[in-house]
Amino acid sequence: MEKVIPIGEGFAITSQLDPEDLRAAAAAGFRSVISNRPDDEEPGQPSAAEIEQAAAAAGLAFAHLPVSSRDIALEDARAMRGALDRLPGPILAYCRTGARSQAMHTAATSLNSQAKRYDVVIVGGGSAGIACAASILKRRPDISLAIIEPSETHYYQPGWTLVGAGVFQPEATRRPMASVIPKGAEWLRQEALALHPDEQAVELADGSRIAYRGLVVAAGIKLDWNAIPGLAGTLGEHGVTSNYRYDLAPYTRDLVQTLRNGVALFTQPPMPIKCAGAPQKAMYLSCHAWEREDCLGAIDVEFHNAGAALFGVADYVPALMRYIERYGIDLRLGSTLIEVDGPGRRAVFRQGAGERSQTCERRFDMLHAVPPQVAPDFIANSALADATGFVAVDPATLAHPRWPNVFALGDVAGTSNAKTAAAARKQAPVVAVNLLAVLDSTLPWATYDGYGSCPLTVERGRIVLAEFGYGGKLLPSFPSWLLDGRRPTRRAWFLKDRLLPPIYWRGMLKGREWLAAPGRRDDEQ
Repeated sequence: MEKVIPIGEGFAITSQLDPEDLRAAAAAGFRSVISNRPDDEEPGQPSAAEIEQAAAAAGLAFAHLPVSSRDIALEDARAMRGALDRLPGPILAYCRTGARSQAMHTAATSLNSQAKRYDVVIVGGGSAGIACAASILKRRPDISLAIIEPSETHYYQPGWTLVGAGVFQPEATRRPMASVIPKGAEWLRQEALALHPDEQAVELADGSRIAYRGLVVAAGIKLDWNAIPGLAGTLGEHGVTSNYRYDLAPYTRDLVQTLRNGVALFTQPPMPIKCAGAPQKAMYLSCHAWEREDCLGAIDVEFHNAGAALFGVADYVPALMRYIERYGIDLRLGSTLIEVDGPGRRAVFRQGAGERSQTCERRFDMLHAVPPQVAPDFIANSALADATGFVAVDPATLAHPRWPNVFALGDVAGTSNAKTAAAARKQAPVVAVNLLAVLDSTLPWATYDGYGSCPLTVERGRIVLAEFGYGGKLLPSFPSWLLDGRRPTRRAWFLKDRLLPPIYWRGMLKGREWLAAPGRRDDEQ
């Protein structure tokens, strides 16, 4: 190994390394090596792969960031900045003479001086992002943490079902975003434009970047209203509504109160969707209201569900089917809404799949529509996304498989659990403790079991409380003698109506982890 030249704290440069030099580098106290030299610049030059193999044998981390000149491009500087932040120090970088490594360090350092840096950056100020921020700050109040969220209002979305039923007032489900940002967090009021995990940076809508040591992605899910031709343009009129929007849930209530005969259609798109039970919750509560007004017999109710089953966990289906039969609902499985003509009061469905599928046109007086749902565009287009467009994570630790300092939770996480606020409540402490462990250079230890909860409001005053985890395993929070979630109970309604809103606002968003303490991997063995 040729002469080693210290450049800055924890960083030094040297000329071309040979594989046998790596043990000497480790003995000198270095913990990482960066190669800034392209392969095959000259005959006999060791390849980056050879150096990486020797580095691993010596217990050193390695990164290959080749550049051809000392005129460093912006993207190369950002990649070097990410490596300097990610790799354990001290770091030894090399090229042919060391000059390009020094130029890369200078460019990366200059870049870092222009970008504000936080210990933790959270993308998204919904239930998952705020709860996770609160859990992190509860454990480490002095950490620097930023929340990227453009909205000025925070919504309690589980309450919109009850707004549509006339139980809650819409104003009870919203609060100023400033009131829920945890103490100690900095609120960045703009959109995230792009994620750059190699550089440990987030690009904001104004073109600026912020740097992080740890990233939490809690960007939610995109309701793709435009995916169904005609739907977006007729929402809120012509009898077309949806409890999936704050401004439309009151229209659902008004439609139910005025409809006394005709056809009412309720739809559910293919998975994944936010709160898979919400489409039928709206239907059951509407039917119960019509039943109490003694006009249900004059209304033809159809449930067009794109899935193959009424509900994804079989244990809850018998109780739900009894309400399907009680209300006289025409259950149509494998039926997907594909077009809406609001002024003409006409909906088109695709029934079945493949070559045997066919279209069916239905007239309606009321249509409760739920749109397809996908990952936000900037997530789907990022390196963090899996094949579905959502953030790839380990289903237990919620850490990204490629970038261990990146985590995701809530609707944007590519996990198989139900996408509900209850899932985010359980995930938030898991991400909090695991992210802090990674920042402390230790391994994540907390695990998420896939818990999700769906309070299925089958009538006003009774709920089937579905609680389950990965693989449909039942995960009840209460003993069956107190509350059996497989049958409709008034206790579950009291929980939904009276207890869950204050638990959300005063507990979950404040980092209070009632019935949500993270479990360890060892607990499962």
